[in-house]
Amino acid sequence: MPAEADATLAALSDQLILAAVLFYVIAMLGYALELAFGRASARSSAAGTPAQEAAAQEAAAVPAEAALATVGGGATTAPEKDGDATASPEPGGDAGTGARAPAGGRGPSPWVLRAGPAALVLSWIGFALNLGSLLTRGLAAGRWPWGNMYEFVVAMCLAAMGAFLLMQLRYPIRFLGASVSAAAALGLGFAVHSLHVETGPAMVALNSYWIAIHVSAAIIASGLFIVAGACGVIYLIRNDAAVHLPTREELDRVAHRAIVIGFPIWTFAVIAGALWADKAWGRYWGWDPKEVWAFITWVVYAGYLHARATAGWKGRAATAVQLVAFASLLFNLIGVNIFFEGLHSYAELPG
Repeated sequence: MPAEADATLAALSDQLILAAVLFYVIAMLGYALELAFGRASARSSAAGTPAQEAAAQEAAAVPAEAALATVGGGATTAPEKDGDATASPEPGGDAGTGARAPAGGRGPSPWVLRAGPAALVLSWIGFALNLGSLLTRGLAAGRWPWGNMYEFVVAMCLAAMGAFLLMQLRYPIRFLGASVSAAAALGLGFAVHSLHVETGPAMVALNSYWIAIHVSAAIIASGLFIVAGACGVIYLIRNDAAVHLPTREELDRVAHRAIVIGFPIWTFAVIAGALWADKAWGRYWGWDPKEVWAFITWVVYAGYLHARATAGWKGRAATAVQLVAFASLLFNLIGVNIFFEGLHSYAELPG
């Protein structure tokens, strides 16, 4: 490990972080525009112009006349017309946003339809910049780039955005883009403003291959839990009029899938931490604040999964439990390092 960091790579890392924040913010605006104006377009198209409303009323009269004819023994089917609602149903809406198609008329404006995909591209660019900042900082210091609180928060933002982007390839969760990009931008901004320290060698206790195993697993699991937490927050604040958002059932399902993937990874991180503790300090468990809160987080997430599997908990009750677990996770990752002294006090907060 070099005694002094590479100043050029360290400066490049700082610049990449600022660029990542910028792209995350612009992506957040794109997602928000898709949500907000997509709903406005749907409402305006549902209302339509007077001429469109008259045409709709005339078209609606056809099934009524057909029904009267059927009662009187006449024809049993109505004549088909182009655009008749009985011909074929409209699609359910944009699979990426979870939005429902308007009841009638035209869909959202073309620029609204482009806002979401453009925001997704910006998110991938921001993710690449975020990753580049960690890689260049690690190369500058000659070690794994999560040896202090600043680097850990940067890595956690990377994991959250990565979890969202990868899950978005499989599930229609683009509606989470605004929340996740906002969280990533705020997290990076907080790291740059309040946690940034100069690049340098890690503490002696962290000079171990276990940092690549234990901390990496904790970061990946945390990213998945952040996605689940975003679903939980939207679940609680969503109202029945928010037709542009997915249903509460869909939010509950996405959160559950993220936790099902993240929980075994978090379990592995806790076990790997115990093995590292035995190698470093000669014991697997010592009731250190970090160890205690990691275990509390594990217990609450285990309780959430157990309640769903055995008691069939879903909806608001399950969401409340997983948000308690998410709060415990955030306190474990950030609060313990700031407010408690212990063997895991590696925050290196700026003086």
